[in-house]
Amino acid sequence: MEAILAVVIGVLFAASFYLLLRRNLLRFIVGLIILSNAANLVIFTMGRLTREHPPIIPSDGHVPPTPYANPLPQALILTAIVISFGLLAFALVLVYRNFQTTDTLDTERIRSAEPPEPLEARFGEEAVREQRLPA
Repeated sequence: MEAILAVVIGVLFAASFYLLLRRNLLRFIVGLIILSNAANLVIFTMGRLTREHPPIIPSDGHVPPTPYANPLPQALILTAIVISFGLLAFALVLVYRNFQTTDTLDTERIRSAEPPEPLEARFGEEAVREQRLPA
């Protein structure tokens, strides 16, 4: 079972990296969602899928016969879900506000909306002065 989950996690990570590298911001958000889910599956798999003995043994030393799941990975996953939900909500608000401002989701068009870099910063003041002075 863990080998199958390892393959599934690898596919999820690959799909998320593919979507994160796209130019569309909505695909970036979907890639972010898939990445957080893949990370949660990694934590879940690291906690083992088999049941073990309880982490706390009563004072009489008697271990109950029923198997218990390890609660630490579950607590970590719950925390990761809350954090990824907050990150997702923030990213969606940023993308929505960006779409309202620029009317596009393409990152290349968003870069073209930036102010042009001054020539002095790019080539140096001396080179710009030499070009502007008539010979």
